[in-house]
Amino acid sequence: MKFGYTIIYVPDVAAALAFYETAFGCTLRFLHDSGTYGELDTGATTLSFASHDMADFNGFKINPARADQDAPGIEIAFVTDDVPAAFTRAVDAGAAPLSNPAQKPWGQTVSYVRDLNSVIVEICSPIP
Repeated sequence: MKFGYTIIYVPDVAAALAFYETAFGCTLRFLHDSGTYGELDTGATTLSFASHDMADFNGFKINPARADQDAPGIEIAFVTDDVPAAFTRAVDAGAAPLSNPAQKPWGQTVSYVRDLNSVIVEICSPIP
């Protein structure tokens, strides 16, 4: 078995895809005609978004990611060699800054933002 992809349930799939394209430089892979599901090409793993209604359609309840609520209990991370520039790009695109880039004791540079739906996004350098 291998890890295939992550799906984040959001109120507006197209808006989430557009935000991640602008804020993090992801590339749109797919958006279903219904607007209820889309994928971004992020490298080895796909980042996907589904509408809140898709959870109901699939037969389960979720604690939805929403801009006006605390972050859901998940964090995603993007790895880059230039954390300060990536952090600035994300904030300029509308991400809410949580912590500025900082060097960690293990040698990694790490920063955090919240996306437009309150999902926590770590922007970090590769682990040395």
